[in-house]
Amino acid sequence: MTVLGRLLSQLARGIDRARGGPDLHVVRGIPVAVVNTRPDIATPFVLERLDSALALIEQYQPWRLRHLRADAVQILVVAYPCRGAYLPGRRTVLTELSFLARAAEFTPAQVASSIVHEGVHARVHRMGERLGFSGPRDLAREERLCRRAEVAFGRALPPALGAPVVERALGTLALADAEVAPAIDWSEAFAAKRRADEEAVDAWRRPPSAS
Repeated sequence: MTVLGRLLSQLARGIDRARGGPDLHVVRGIPVAVVNTRPDIATPFVLERLDSALALIEQYQPWRLRHLRADAVQILVVAYPCRGAYLPGRRTVLTELSFLARAAEFTPAQVASSIVHEGVHARVHRMGERLGFSGPRDLAREERLCRRAEVAFGRALPPALGAPVVERALGTLALADAEVAPAIDWSEAFAAKRRADEEAVDAWRRPPSAS
């Protein structure tokens, strides 16, 4: 098993153990599991942000939301070292907890774009299963499919909402294959994410300094 595979297995076990299991919800007809390990983040706020993102997909590219409902079993909201991921063993689209919570930094359109991206991974995986494909994945090609979907989604939005989405996706598409789908030290990525979350919680718990 790869390093990422082992870490994902650990993540899955942690999710199953978390407070007797994740908090389960349904948002826009999609089952959503929330594993909130951050006392400084309110689950209702995160769900509201997710709903706003899915509402944009439903309004401007409704067929993508239909695909997501068909291709993925659920959306999982959990701490993770990147904005989103697709977990093929669970047919689960992952949206990162603090990414959703940081409303001052990321708009609903940017959250929606990430979900669109992972939804394409879900569609590619499901189509591969239907065709019985078991060969190695062309990760760079798959990432480019996802980024082109982000561009199309961003261009379907009003310009003020879509411009940052399009700019980021086009910037990635201009990179070489090795940069579009880079090798990642997942052990370090997960460790860095844990440190960042611990620092954020410590800062939240720290009493404000006297003026």
